[in-house]
Amino acid sequence: MKKSLLFLFATIVLFSCNTKEKEPEFQFEKYDESAAIKAQQNHQNGRMKFKLFQSKVIDMNDVYKPFQSDLAKFSEENYNELKPLILEQDIPTLQNYVKEGKLSYEKLTLFYLYRIRKFESDSTLSLNSIIALNPNVLKEAREKDLNKDNVSEFSMYGMPVLLKDNINTKEMPTTAGALALERNYTKSDAFIVEKLRENDALILGKVNLSEWAYFFCSGCPLGYSAIGGQTLNPYGRAEYETGGSSAGSGVTVAANFAVAAVGTETSGSITSPSSQNSVVGLKPTIGVLSRSGIVPISSTLDTPGPMTKNVIDNAIFMNAMRGFDKNDSKSKELDEEYYQNGLPNSFKGKRLGVLKPLLGDSIYALNIDKMRKVGVEIVEITPPQISFNGFITLLNIDMKYDLPKYLANEADKSLFIKNVKNVIEFNKKDSILRAPYGQQLFDGIVKDETTLAELEVIKANLKSEAEKYLQALEEENLDAILSINNYHSGIAAVSFHPTLTVPMGYKTSGEPISLTFVGKPFDERNLLELGYAFEQLTKARKMPKNYQ
Repeated sequence: MKKSLLFLFATIVLFSCNTKEKEPEFQFEKYDESAAIKAQQNHQNGRMKFKLFQSKVIDMNDVYKPFQSDLAKFSEENYNELKPLILEQDIPTLQNYVKEGKLSYEKLTLFYLYRIRKFESDSTLSLNSIIALNPNVLKEAREKDLNKDNVSEFSMYGMPVLLKDNINTKEMPTTAGALALERNYTKSDAFIVEKLRENDALILGKVNLSEWAYFFCSGCPLGYSAIGGQTLNPYGRAEYETGGSSAGSGVTVAANFAVAAVGTETSGSITSPSSQNSVVGLKPTIGVLSRSGIVPISSTLDTPGPMTKNVIDNAIFMNAMRGFDKNDSKSKELDEEYYQNGLPNSFKGKRLGVLKPLLGDSIYALNIDKMRKVGVEIVEITPPQISFNGFITLLNIDMKYDLPKYLANEADKSLFIKNVKNVIEFNKKDSILRAPYGQQLFDGIVKDETTLAELEVIKANLKSEAEKYLQALEEENLDAILSINNYHSGIAAVSFHPTLTVPMGYKTSGEPISLTFVGKPFDERNLLELGYAFEQLTKARKMPKNYQ
């Protein structure tokens, strides 16, 4: 009897071991980063002298728990079979593969979940780009597969997208990268997220960013947040800046972690990371896309915008986010279709302004020459000297009033943080964890006593000066003025001009560089046409070599 019981016990143990769910192939493990931090202190760029790399808050193993059983059935072989169907492909191509049965929305989502885990769990390749993943995304992908009749190839239907983590979502907290908002579980989605869902996009997750959209610390690294750690550039980890504040949005699109990502910009926060990561970024005119449900800096200048691997996807993504929002005082009722009848591959009749001071950049000059050779009328401009006094004051006073409004009306009601001063006091209690680079800009907000009447004068002066700088748009009847990266983002911001950034090449070091089209207000469709023609002429974008 005793032997029988022992045998039965051994059998049960053996059976339990054999049927136990196997451990995930890629585990996220903290590593000793002291040597890497020490080496980083030799970087010639002061903002790149990091104090840490890894998040001290997020355990990515917990983030991946909802997907463990599904990913256990998805092998490296499955992943490699799907790579040629997915990597660098545009939305129409992906939709056609689904129609042909070569791909499904579930497989597409699994591919991205697997790919993110594969790279982010490798200490030599991790980009620290993901803050949260939507635990329901695979269920939602399967539902899309069940109802995929008559899906347009120019639709966001079933396309997994990532959001900058200052954009409200019901399934995941919205932190702006700050520990003060770690438990900001909002009851509703941001307006643009509602629109994305209405247009059947899949919200894959939330990405890292420069904390408080880079209006927090002074001279600190781009792409750093207390929640997410230090975002890294896939073209040169810890070598090149990620750009900011939409660092995670640029990095994840560049590394093919999703079809597309949403960024937000006040002044350069889409154009900068798009340029640094060789992706296409559109900063629309204020009022084209809603800002409701987005952690603010400035109600005067803030806007979300699409970040994609190509211009076609950018236009399709814009369509899926647009819509009039009665709760956003700047929202406009517009009928613009950004991808209607496609984008013409032609510069016919186009006049572009070239900034003479930038012609010393050889890559800029080379690309201007390419456009001139295909018939673009190039008008060289020497812009006037202007004053940009008061820009920080504008941001200070707007955030002083706008952040409390967001916290009162659109954040988790249980948050004890009610204003900028509360955040400062909270961070002081553990500054090494919560604000290792300081919070000088937040201190400046509290100290700034500019009145609202004085602020209106500052806004008017800034707008007038910036319009003077861009006056050739009207005077020379230009379709756009051509800039580099985010060089003129502040000028475009305060004068309410849209900008489109498109990859134009790589420096000899391998660092990406982009051409930025500054257009007339509400002329986004024309910018997308220009960007598409330029993209097809140059085909400059290359995948980062370690993420292929």
